[in-house]
Amino acid sequence: MIKMNEFINYFSQNFSTIFGLFIDHIQLTILAIIISILIGVPLGIIITYFKPSKKPVMAIANIIQAIPSMALLGFMIPLLGIGTKPAIVMVILYSLLPIIKNTVAGLDSINSDTLEAAKGIGLTPMQVLYKVQIPLAAPVIMAGVRISAVSSVGLMTLAAFIGAGGLGYLVYAGIRTVNNAQILAGAIPACILALLIDYIFSILEVLVTPKCNQLASPQSKGKKLIDKIVIIATCICLAGSFVYTNLGKTSDKITINIGSMDFSEQEILNYMLKYLIEKNTDVEVNQSLSLGSSSIVLDAMKTGDVDMYVDYTGTIYGSVLGLEPNSDVEAVYNTVKDEMKKQYNFTVLEPLGFNNTYTLAMSKQTADKYNIETISDLCKVSNQLIFSPTLTFVERKDCLVGLQETYPLQFKEVIPIDGSPRYTALVNNECDLVDAFSTDGLLKKFDLKVLTDDKNFFLPYNAIPIINQRIKDECPEIIELVNQLQNYLNEEVMVDLNYKVDEEKQKTKDVAYNFLLENNLIK
Repeated sequence: MIKMNEFINYFSQNFSTIFGLFIDHIQLTILAIIISILIGVPLGIIITYFKPSKKPVMAIANIIQAIPSMALLGFMIPLLGIGTKPAIVMVILYSLLPIIKNTVAGLDSINSDTLEAAKGIGLTPMQVLYKVQIPLAAPVIMAGVRISAVSSVGLMTLAAFIGAGGLGYLVYAGIRTVNNAQILAGAIPACILALLIDYIFSILEVLVTPKCNQLASPQSKGKKLIDKIVIIATCICLAGSFVYTNLGKTSDKITINIGSMDFSEQEILNYMLKYLIEKNTDVEVNQSLSLGSSSIVLDAMKTGDVDMYVDYTGTIYGSVLGLEPNSDVEAVYNTVKDEMKKQYNFTVLEPLGFNNTYTLAMSKQTADKYNIETISDLCKVSNQLIFSPTLTFVERKDCLVGLQETYPLQFKEVIPIDGSPRYTALVNNECDLVDAFSTDGLLKKFDLKVLTDDKNFFLPYNAIPIINQRIKDECPEIIELVNQLQNYLNEEVMVDLNYKVDEEKQKTKDVAYNFLLENNLIK
């Protein structure tokens, strides 16, 4: 459980970061809501008048609503790239169903005699629509809009997975590092924003609903004054937020974008590259942090949204290229280097100096109980143990599938758990074994026993910077600069750096900056 003073300390120390992400979240959410209304309400009106189109439109809206949000984001990345565009489109698509349904329901609920009377006094169909139907249907329409608006706040937290920013970054980063204070720093502002948006739309609902249709008692002067203040303050804040985020954006420098996956080591390396490049060259670096898996970052490289990122030889060799497991470090690196150039015209730089390969880990108590040192030792008792690997580990041939072909492992149960929650399950004795990366700071944090891969099954996962042709053409000085890092990084160093983030709760940017400073790589 988290203590209140821990949350307060985290919030005060990271206020500027939280505020910036809060502004990002507001902008993304408001833009998505506005576009959803502009599409959903007219579409609801159209299918009310043209009955044959009702079923197909509603069917499509229902199908979209049924698609898992992460899957929808995955579909969009090849089409729209990463960043704000796919995030906004995703939220718009999910918001359409309640708006369309309520628009149709509101218009269909109007008494036919009322419409006949309106036509009888000479109103044109368009006049009937905007003078009679829409005002009478306004309460029902606004109910759908309010539902979509509030749900949009929660949906927009997923934007963090594709580099669009927002409060979701804090939530998922907190889950990744088992930092409850960080989770709350993202979740609480999101809840407040949802309540605020609901309140604002309740005001707008009253404004657009004819007084004769308002069921509530008349508002007091004090309530009306508060509502006006809230609306004015909201408009000022929105205008100010757009000014705030666009200040100082213009620059004559070459700008590159560096991406990262969604774990501590990747963020540390991302900041390391950023500071190393910006402090030693005239190149400006933008960051796309926590983009999810390697495949998402690679897709962003293909579309040109990312110019550079750090991947691992084993990931590309086994997952991207689909080759059979190979423990030859040099052969794996050369194959990855040649294939990335041949298939994508990407250049793989020299390894950074450490191998973050897969491993299996358990508590020292469990290891002592069953006398386990190696994976071969594990085979003897695996049928008594519960294994909780990540989803990726379960699916990949160079992970669990191939592991069970190399070692006769038959677990009592396999329960996939993504991210740091699997460590929590291990500590709480809900499982006995997890997969891990050899430089993971959580191994040190939870004092776990790492099993020896005595048959050398796991691929080497040497960290390798990958750049596109643009960097080679426009700022080739970066290559030699980045290659220097191999003289300072190794497995032990990375474990310590990750530990500072995962356990000591230091910021990834501070850990990266201090490391470069201590090794005289920047001044």
